[in-house]
Amino acid sequence: MKSLVFHGNGCTVFDSNGEIVYRIDNYDKKSSNEVYLMDLQGKVLFSIRRKKLSVFGNWDIYRWNGSQMNQWFQARKNCNILGGDMACHVTLGCDKAKSSGYKILGLTGKLGFKIMDHRGELVAEVRPKQLSSGVMLGDDVLTLVVEPQMDHSLVMALVTVYGLMTDKI
Repeated sequence: MKSLVFHGNGCTVFDSNGEIVYRIDNYDKKSSNEVYLMDLQGKVLFSIRRKKLSVFGNWDIYRWNGSQMNQWFQARKNCNILGGDMACHVTLGCDKAKSSGYKILGLTGKLGFKIMDHRGELVAEVRPKQLSSGVMLGDDVLTLVVEPQMDHSLVMALVTVYGLMTDKI
C-alpha cells in the first residue's frame, strides 16, 4: 500500500513474478475524492470519484479509453451499524435494466475481503500476505487471487473502491 510517487498516496500492485502491474495514486491526501488506477506505464485505466454530498460512500467509476472518459459503474457502501460485516454493492453499467452487479464482502476488523458476482460466486479474494514459512507480512501487504475469466483491471478497480470505502487508500 505504498505509492510510487514521492508525495502521492496510493499503492503499487505486483504480479506473482514481482513485476509492477498497476499503480493507484490520488496525488492529494489519503481517502481523497478522486483516485486513478493506472497501468505500469502510467496510462490511466480508471478514475474513481466519490459522489458529491455522499455521506455514506457512493462512488462513480469511469473507464478511460484514450483521452475519453466514460462512466462505467457505481459502487455503494452498506454497513451494519451494530458491527459485523461490511458490504459494498457495485452496479456495473449505468443502465439499470442491462446492468450486472458485484458484491464486496469484508469482515469488520479483518484485512481480507471477497468479491462475488451477481450469482454469488467468488470471482476474487484479497487476504493478508503470508510467506511460505508462515510469517504474516504487514497490514499493507496483501495477496489478490482472481478467477481466470475475470478482467483483472475491473477487479483492481473494485479492490480500489473497497480500499477507499474502508479508508485504506
